[in-house]
Amino acid sequence: MAAYLCPPAVIHGEHAVKTSQIVAEVRDRHPHAAWAPRIDGIAASTGIETRGWMLPLETAVAPGNGGALRAVGIEPAQKALAGEGFTQQDVDRAIAALETVPVPQTVQERTAPAWEAVQSYGEHAARGALQIAGLDVADVDCLITSHSTTPALPGLDIALANKLQLRNDAMLLPATQWACIAGTRSLALAADLVAADPDRVVLVVIAEALSTTYQPADDTLESLIVRLLFADTAVAAVVTGRPRRESVLRLDAAWHHTLPGTQDLHRLETRADGTHFVMDRRGPRAVQETVTAMWEWLRTRYQDSPDAWHPDVLLAHPGGTRVLEYMEQTMPDTWPSGLLDYSRDSYTSGNRGGAAVFDILRRAHDAGRQKPGNRAVLYAAAPGLTATALEGEWL
Repeated sequence: MAAYLCPPAVIHGEHAVKTSQIVAEVRDRHPHAAWAPRIDGIAASTGIETRGWMLPLETAVAPGNGGALRAVGIEPAQKALAGEGFTQQDVDRAIAALETVPVPQTVQERTAPAWEAVQSYGEHAARGALQIAGLDVADVDCLITSHSTTPALPGLDIALANKLQLRNDAMLLPATQWACIAGTRSLALAADLVAADPDRVVLVVIAEALSTTYQPADDTLESLIVRLLFADTAVAAVVTGRPRRESVLRLDAAWHHTLPGTQDLHRLETRADGTHFVMDRRGPRAVQETVTAMWEWLRTRYQDSPDAWHPDVLLAHPGGTRVLEYMEQTMPDTWPSGLLDYSRDSYTSGNRGGAAVFDILRRAHDAGRQKPGNRAVLYAAAPGLTATALEGEWL
């Protein structure tokens, strides 16, 4: 399966949003929520002090355009009031008052600016990845894209094909619904593509505006946690079938796993006011099952040298620090400590969804501690509940 990965380009959201800002906004909006007395402790438990968004917090919490009459219109409301015997003066006063009542943003108001940002950030990341790999746009034979929180048709693949001016015969493979698994699964797909044609150059671009799931009106504990966790990021990397001077990681094997009956544990719901990310408290335990299955895959793969083999770095995005702790607890005792340090470091500035594994890989690369021959394992789990892992060697 040998595929060669160049260092990724990582573009963080330019608007720094502090946890203290989110806490203040939520506390002011939901002072009587059941979790309100515990909000400071809940926020502190995430370990995140700030995260980058593609759009500012003010954009997420702003009311929609138009007042409470937006759905029915002013003229029908005037006729209805007049029909009930209100004087024209009373009708005008009532209409004026209703127009001042704030309403949530519509799906279009919330998603449209984020979609524009996703395209811009994706282009920036794509150009950065090509520059890192020492390649030109004309060299790209295939483009794999993912963006789960800004649904659009045509999608990011077509947008980038036009913005980058890719060759007309470049293969476009959009994977909008990969979500958190986009990093590892895109690399697994790219590896299959270059295995079929070693001269093929694959560009992977993942751009996620997870801040679009920030829903001010929601007052559930799960919604509070979503507000606190997510960050916006665009990433891109080049995968080739032959080693290049710029290659940093050889991918040797891929593993996929899906848990039946878990499709409702994490999901996106599109409602009148936009996209909502819904979590079930059973989710982390289900993710742990995929971790256990991955350990078994690695054990079987290296059963001839169970005591001698271990990864030197583990680039994992299991959705949260709770599952990272489980991974550490269930690793073989002979494995070295600190394998998940870069994953933990990435989480201190937010959950990046499908872009997370590339961000973690970039941190490991920039640290300069990996030596040629070091073994790396990449892992991610996503709503479904599904997981993909890769195993390879540092170059």
